[in-house]
Amino acid sequence: MATIQSQMAAEETIVAMCPLGSVAMLSEGLKSASLNYCHWKSNNTLDQSGSGDKDIDLLIDRSDSLKFSSLVAQFGFKLAHAPSEKEMPGVLNYFGYDAAADKCVHVHAHYQLIAGHDLSKNYRLPVELAYLETSSQQGIFKVPMPEFEFIVFVIRMVLKHSTWFAILGGEGRLKAAERDELLYLLQRVDRPRLDMILDRHLPYFGVTLFWKCVDSLSSNSTIPLRANVGRQVEKKLRTHARHSSYRDLVLKATRRVALAARRRLHFSMPKYRLGCGGMVIAVVGGDGAGKSTAVDAMHRWLSENFATNCVHLGKPAWSPLTKGIRGLLKIGHLTGLYGAEASTRDTLNEKSLVSPGYAWIIREVCRARDRYWTYMRGRRCAANGGIVIFDRFPLAQVELMDGPSIRRFVSTLASSPEAGCFLRPRPTSWLVKLLTQLEEKYYKEIVSPDLLFVLRVNPETAIERKPDEVESFVRERSKEIWELDWPHQGIHVIEADKGKTEVLAEIKQLVWEHL
Repeated sequence: MATIQSQMAAEETIVAMCPLGSVAMLSEGLKSASLNYCHWKSNNTLDQSGSGDKDIDLLIDRSDSLKFSSLVAQFGFKLAHAPSEKEMPGVLNYFGYDAAADKCVHVHAHYQLIAGHDLSKNYRLPVELAYLETSSQQGIFKVPMPEFEFIVFVIRMVLKHSTWFAILGGEGRLKAAERDELLYLLQRVDRPRLDMILDRHLPYFGVTLFWKCVDSLSSNSTIPLRANVGRQVEKKLRTHARHSSYRDLVLKATRRVALAARRRLHFSMPKYRLGCGGMVIAVVGGDGAGKSTAVDAMHRWLSENFATNCVHLGKPAWSPLTKGIRGLLKIGHLTGLYGAEASTRDTLNEKSLVSPGYAWIIREVCRARDRYWTYMRGRRCAANGGIVIFDRFPLAQVELMDGPSIRRFVSTLASSPEAGCFLRPRPTSWLVKLLTQLEEKYYKEIVSPDLLFVLRVNPETAIERKPDEVESFVRERSKEIWELDWPHQGIHVIEADKGKTEVLAEIKQLVWEHL
């Protein structure tokens, strides 16, 4: 029994350590290309990096930078720019998508060893080539010699936790994961070899100071000891600092205040932006096609890492002007100036002094204006590198949803029996012509999105999915999408009769290919 349990435990460990398919391909690609690289930190949790649960931190010889960028592009990884406060010189960010596991993989490509407090990363450790020379293949990636990794780890932790700024900010102690890594490396280092590396590659640092640093990281070290060691380390590395000590302090202080303000005001944290620029994605389809489900799933998926906005263009937020006009129209209805709201499916109120069709037309102009402004804000966000997802989108070939409506509405009224209204919208009226032109002008400003998904679903299936909606209304809108002959260029038609998981997997795969 014990043997069976041990075997099962071993099998579970092997499964847990199996890397994602995209990570395995990257690993094999690095081997085949003979790149001078290593996974330079947190190698005690290398299996988590392989499974996509942690970032992959690679140190790469800068002479291999072009070869590396070509390699990751070959495997579908996308270059992304970090928010300004996280941007570091010599560090690039790549994201890959593993469709089988439905996970994004984040690769930090370091061409320089950058260390320091998380708010500034002010120091470079100029030992990259020596660090790479000690690396060897251990599992999925090459890793450095334990002694060299330990030296860099200790210096990083002192700069991060043992300065007055860190101590006063409540960051004076190692986190649980950092304590685990400290213990992991301590158990693997050979002291004479470590001292030799310090003497050879960091002679200005000194062996004595280094072991003081190790002592300061213990849980029972005093605050004065830690602060004194932190001050000495900053002084030793002053030559390799990116900013002066004064500027570094100001930078950390201002960023800490900004970070606290964001959290207090519940603002979202800045996200990565794609190196190829932003993108406008739109999802259209009839009722019951699963548009909202697809949009919400895409937003959750992309917003984990990238600056992403989700906008319902079918129901845009009302502008102040729209609110004012709709308020006046409401007053007109309550005072009996015109009857109930009319549409192409309603009949006119014969007792009204003014046809309710005018109120409907004015509302459509306001809706067109709101859609235009909402679209323009989305385009502006995409122009700055963000991803914008529109739920519904005006298309020239779709008449029943989200497009110009006044011309069709007035034509329908003109062909219907006369109603007893003092004023009635007519195609020849100068006011109707003006409002029609204004509505159509707004829609002409809305150009096609960068990526368009059309969700097609059989009208009968749509009716089953929308039991609470008017059957004829659902059928009419779904039938239009279902029967259209969609052009293939720039439009991706998704058969939404399939299961939700299959539809979302297809959409995600297409999105990642086009980002």
